[in-house]
Amino acid sequence: MTSLKNSIKSTGLGTAPVYFTAISTILGAVLFLRFGYATGSVGFWGVIGIIILGHLITIPTALAISEIATNKRVEGGGEYFIISRSFGLKIGSTIGLTLFFSQAISIAFYIIAFTETFAPFFDWFHTQYGYELPRQIISVPALVILSLVILFKGVNSGMKILYIVNILLLVALGLFFLGSPIDPGDDLTRMPGNNFGFFNKENFFIIFAICFPAFTGMTAGVGLSGDLRNPSKSIPLGTMGGTVTGLIVYILIVWKLSVSASQADLLEDQLIMSQIALAGPIIIPIGLAACTYSSALGSILVAPRTLQALAIDNTLPIGKVNTLLAKGKGKNKEPFNATILASLIALIFILMGNIDQVAEIISMFFLITYGCLCLISFLNHFGSPPSYRPRFKSKWFFSLGGFLLSVWVMFMINPFYTILAYVVIIIIYLLIEHSNKDQKGLVEIFEGALFQLNRHVRVFMQKSQANMEHEEWRPSAICVSPNSFERDKVLELMRWISHQHGFGTYFHFIEGYFSKQTYTEAQEILRQLVTTQKEHGSALYIDTMISPSYTSAIAQVIQAPSISGMENNMVVFEYDKQQPEELSRVLDNINIVRAGDFDVCIFAGSHYPIRNRNDIHVWIRQTDEKNTNLMILLGYIIMAHPDWRRSQIKIFITSTNENTDEVKQELEERIAVGRLPITLTNIEIILLGEHQTLSDAVLERSKYAGLTLIGFREEIIKHEPMNFFNEFQGIGDVLFVNASHSKVIS
Repeated sequence: MTSLKNSIKSTGLGTAPVYFTAISTILGAVLFLRFGYATGSVGFWGVIGIIILGHLITIPTALAISEIATNKRVEGGGEYFIISRSFGLKIGSTIGLTLFFSQAISIAFYIIAFTETFAPFFDWFHTQYGYELPRQIISVPALVILSLVILFKGVNSGMKILYIVNILLLVALGLFFLGSPIDPGDDLTRMPGNNFGFFNKENFFIIFAICFPAFTGMTAGVGLSGDLRNPSKSIPLGTMGGTVTGLIVYILIVWKLSVSASQADLLEDQLIMSQIALAGPIIIPIGLAACTYSSALGSILVAPRTLQALAIDNTLPIGKVNTLLAKGKGKNKEPFNATILASLIALIFILMGNIDQVAEIISMFFLITYGCLCLISFLNHFGSPPSYRPRFKSKWFFSLGGFLLSVWVMFMINPFYTILAYVVIIIIYLLIEHSNKDQKGLVEIFEGALFQLNRHVRVFMQKSQANMEHEEWRPSAICVSPNSFERDKVLELMRWISHQHGFGTYFHFIEGYFSKQTYTEAQEILRQLVTTQKEHGSALYIDTMISPSYTSAIAQVIQAPSISGMENNMVVFEYDKQQPEELSRVLDNINIVRAGDFDVCIFAGSHYPIRNRNDIHVWIRQTDEKNTNLMILLGYIIMAHPDWRRSQIKIFITSTNENTDEVKQELEERIAVGRLPITLTNIEIILLGEHQTLSDAVLERSKYAGLTLIGFREEIIKHEPMNFFNEFQGIGDVLFVNASHSKVIS
């Protein structure tokens, strides 16, 4: 950006160019050529509605631009610079390219409108010689002359023309307001003032699309940002001043048209203002010529600077094109090559010749740009980054409203053009992303807003904890393990739990004291684990825990708040069944977890691979009154993960007496009430023999299960727990479950 900074220092434009560039575009071609037709088509109140709707989009955009411009140094590129420095170069250059095209097409739009000044000449020629001359005999030379002036005289010469144009525009509007109503003669249907009693809803958005380019003029001066002495002052003052002035003048002109001409006159004569104004046949064409040529001048000044800024940032997909378009001419680095390209694009649309078609295309691209500017402002308000300290402050609801209205109006104007515009933007973004992989992209732009949303949700969830105790249960599980790279089955288990219905946080345990060395080690491990989980599309939250012992690590994590916003309610331990000595570490810490009223799960990993094509087996004993519902719910939650899509839940109920039918009926009712996807054929009653143990029955039926869930009571921890957990060596992975309290299946 060095060249543009030098340009800023050497050119010292103030606030006036921003204001006059904006106002000459706002009070431009559409005002002279289409406001009369609009009034005749939708009525006085219809046009007032169009003006209000347009300004409900442009005023929030003007406020957003003013706000962002006072937060950071705005350099060359105007709106592109604002978007790219807020959303990143990928998003900025995507919107910047569409903005450039809309600005370049605007050149054609205003030149075509300028040609309408010569309508009397074309009519005379047709009457005299019986041949209609193409409008391009005026519009093409006009474009060439304008381009040559800018190419060889630069921005300062353009500013001198701009001041002359605004004087002519002021005179033309003054004489229009001093004019008298049109004399209808004997035709009573052409009595002035019959435009107040109707509102044509059917044509509203068609007319809006034709008129909207008039409202876009409020950002015309922003494109001069690289040539301004003090952009943070000139952009807000010039932009807001032009917008407010335009709004007032629009309303007055629509009122003057409505009381001075009949509906028929407004529909038949696109230069109806010339019939109303004093010396109208002379002054109105002059005013039209002045404002349209100045608007074209503003666009031809702004469009190349947008493209030059894009090229300087090296964001265009082809490197050589960046070099070519970034080049400037003279000490002010005038965008010579970019001006040539903008003029060629304008020439293509001038050859089209249809002002209404061009207006609709411009409206779409400008609405996208304005929506993005409003969205930036809203996200900055909502995200509240400390670096966002604008001296000029808007309100978040203005920005959000401007964004939503922009999107809605696009679809109301033309759904096909809207979808096409977004498809073009997506294609441009993908091309730019391919060539700028290291730049900030879509993921990063909402970071601040997501941070604030997460903060508000967590505070809300904490305040709602008392009420949530009575809501349906879901797991918020934590797991601490030092064996993340030696075995990853417990990571898979946590991933299953946190996939859809639950939340999970996994801590990799690093034994030691917190130091520079252990912190560096922890960050590297965290990076590796996050990368691995990202490849799996996991919803599991990963972190590290540095602590002197496993016990202290457990004590720390069970006191830490959950990232889900709800309190953690489950602790998952893990050990390798081939290394039973690891079980001692787990058993030594269960009482700490139980003191916090957590549900306890102990995952015993086997040497078998995960068999998630096999079923999940849930074993229920008569002593598992508190554990039963938790085991069933965990089975259902785990089954929601795609890894288990080919599996089912099977429930085995062990009993030592003959009343098995009552037990099965009770469980069936519980499953039916809870609408759990467990078929009755998958519920089996196991009547244990006199000398048969639970482990015997489990080994017989669950040897090849994908995962086996077995409940355990607190008494087991107190009396020879090693014997109980080691009884199940002959089967695959086991999840031992102990509920702090009975869960409700609702």
